[in-house]
Amino acid sequence: MAKRQGVASASFRRTAVVLGVVTLVAILLTGCTRTVHGRAVSIYDDAFKVAGLPTTSGPNGPRAGVADYDLKPDNTDGGEIDHLVMNAIEDIETYWQGEYPQQFQGDFVRVTKFVSWSARAPRSQETKFCDETTYRLVNAAYCSLDRTIGWDRTVLLPAVQESFGKMSVVSVLAHEYGHAIQDMAKIVNRKTPTIVKEQQADCFSGAFIRYVAEGKSKHFTINTSDGLNQVLAATVAIRDDNPDDPESVHGSAFERVTAVQIGFTDGAKGCKGIDQKEIDRRRGNLPQSFGNDSTHGESDVDQANLDELAKAMAAIMPIESEPKYDYSTAKMNCRNGTDTVPVTYCPATNTIGTDLPALQDRGVANDEDQDGLPVKVTGDFTAYVVFISRYALAVQRDAGQALTGAKTGLRAACLSGVITGKLADPSRSKTEGNIGLSAGDLDEAVSGLLTDGLAASDTDGRTVPSGFSRVDAFRAGVLGDQNTCKSRYS
Repeated sequence: MAKRQGVASASFRRTAVVLGVVTLVAILLTGCTRTVHGRAVSIYDDAFKVAGLPTTSGPNGPRAGVADYDLKPDNTDGGEIDHLVMNAIEDIETYWQGEYPQQFQGDFVRVTKFVSWSARAPRSQETKFCDETTYRLVNAAYCSLDRTIGWDRTVLLPAVQESFGKMSVVSVLAHEYGHAIQDMAKIVNRKTPTIVKEQQADCFSGAFIRYVAEGKSKHFTINTSDGLNQVLAATVAIRDDNPDDPESVHGSAFERVTAVQIGFTDGAKGCKGIDQKEIDRRRGNLPQSFGNDSTHGESDVDQANLDELAKAMAAIMPIESEPKYDYSTAKMNCRNGTDTVPVTYCPATNTIGTDLPALQDRGVANDEDQDGLPVKVTGDFTAYVVFISRYALAVQRDAGQALTGAKTGLRAACLSGVITGKLADPSRSKTEGNIGLSAGDLDEAVSGLLTDGLAASDTDGRTVPSGFSRVDAFRAGVLGDQNTCKSRYS
């Protein structure tokens, strides 16, 4: 977040360094598409499915006892990653063989050329992909020049697997095959903005992951709790972290997760609706630039800024019984609520208690160079969204709604999304809280919702186990209004 001084800003510069910047879906070259106490406790509620599917736990990843796909990529080392990728390719092609005729004209034609390489290999062992050397090439991509899909088997995909599991590697390949579908169906061309191509491919990936979640995949299975959470977390980690960089043409984590969720919820049919107008409509007034802010939107999580945020919340979503604020502790010993350090809401006293040092720790930006990929993206808004969510509980108390249960937590996430979206409104007066939304803040919120989900918890610190559902509720609020939350979670 940032003080409202007329300067658009962003949360922080995030880096993911593995032999340089890891970018799963960057442009390869022209023509190539390349709890309590801070942890919410999961509860299960049959009333809340994951885009219509039951919330499941259990198996996640390759199915045991299934023979590997017999097709081999060029330049393979015969290792685990290449077997994983080719098994994913077989299932992705099976999915599209059935889905393509329902969505597009013409026949589905399989991709027949695949290239595997090692980004660690010496130059003497380089090969070619899309007319480019694979020497030190950390990437996975689709090349439209010769309808080829290629990947780095020693740096990129192992890093994805280590941080987010094997199903996240599968989702990467589903994304790249999505580019092949675009090419085959001729739904994009050279004039199509890259962000449209990328978010549409994200969406196609989500549609395939839905196919896996329905139990239809030969080689893979995924549960709709921690399994699906990991796939979305990988999407968060691999995003445009600097919207002012000319190379940032793929979308923020908030946008990319939205695209995946559209595919998972609505299938490939929903993906065809993603174009520049649709993306612009989703963006609305949300900040898209750092501007001249050298802090990249990072502010001190202190009492002064929390006071400004409290003023903003009261102006955006006024209630008759405004809560009191206590910045000395989050241990409230509330008779009808549980301490949810670093921020607790006690309905009995209508008080929001904050452990400032703990909240500050939560809001530290992990912007240092790091090996591998960030499992969680953090910054000041990781802290602020939890503070906002406790106010959202006070809003529910004021409306006479239940303060425990799955609906309560998801309403809290949705109402927090409404307040977050309104913080970007340029017409807001500074007297209504001199603090505003920064580019990157939404990414931090989404990451927190996927990991511990505290911002989607009830007064007992309990939340639904599906990060997908938590993020979906928050996104509904950001892109909607208070009535959206009321109708969805009444």
